[in-house]
Amino acid sequence: MKIAIVTDKSRKTFLPGEEGIQEDKQHKDTMTQIREALSDKFEVINLIMDQDIIKNIKQQKVNLVFNLCNGVRGEGSLSQLPAILESEGIAYTGSTPLAHGLAYNKIISGKIFLASKIPSPRFSYMKSTEGIDELKLNYPLILKPKDEGSSRGIHNDSLVFNKKLLTRKLKELLGKYNPPIMIMEYVEGREFTVGLLGNGDDIQVLPILEIDLSNLPEGINKIYSFEAKFKFDEYVKYHLPARVDEETYKNMSEIAVKAYKSLGLRDYARVDIRLKNDIPYVIEVNSLPGLDKYNSDICKMAEKAGIKYDELIKRIVKMGLSRVDSINKNLLIS
Repeated sequence: MKIAIVTDKSRKTFLPGEEGIQEDKQHKDTMTQIREALSDKFEVINLIMDQDIIKNIKQQKVNLVFNLCNGVRGEGSLSQLPAILESEGIAYTGSTPLAHGLAYNKIISGKIFLASKIPSPRFSYMKSTEGIDELKLNYPLILKPKDEGSSRGIHNDSLVFNKKLLTRKLKELLGKYNPPIMIMEYVEGREFTVGLLGNGDDIQVLPILEIDLSNLPEGINKIYSFEAKFKFDEYVKYHLPARVDEETYKNMSEIAVKAYKSLGLRDYARVDIRLKNDIPYVIEVNSLPGLDKYNSDICKMAEKAGIKYDELIKRIVKMGLSRVDSINKNLLIS
């Protein structure tokens, strides 16, 4: 049985600066860690997502692709590899192109949450600075790219308190990321992330992680920004499991599962939540959360549940392999 771990080409060209460097490093580290986790049971190779990816997969007689690709450009970047693999009848880990597309576009997923009666902040989105005066949202507001992860594009100054700051930040983001830019009412509360593992009626909610931002230095906004993750990380505390009562914990778990199912996600994902007045507001869902053994939240949550890193990776692989037979059957029928 041969597994190909597939990751992106370097993103530094498309996302210059520290954000691109951090993403490339995380991909390289994660690929190595996953290969080590699987090598005792499978033949494992590393491949890069490029124009030769299908040719290379077929030449190597790969049975399953372990998908680590966020994509490097385009509005549907997260869906690109799964879509190509599906068109060729190749099994892979993680969510489908449609589910990734819904989750990755924060504007679309936000609309789905609101339509599904899932508590979520009010928001709007803009392709230019025209129309700011007609914006019917309450300050403070937080601005974010609609289709990025790992806090890329979310910095300390992404939380704005007036029209002047909003205009300046909107111009900056429109010059760097795919329009439109999402503008969301800021939920002032405690931050949590919920890891989910499984499919259908067999979805495991991993121990909920609380991200404690209360000790960030003065002048740094209490948001899980790029700075909080990579520059001021020593000030961020993590409480695992989260410090909430049983009822709130249960409520957060149920809302996270509802958000996961509303987008049609599969295998694993992470739901980010802000808690205000005991109401869990879903901020966004990461349909392809990082699997860095030492740094990624879902790995920490799994370990707290008694799932060691190697077991977590093998469970994800098992879910992917469970689809191999059905894909082969469909190919035979067609």
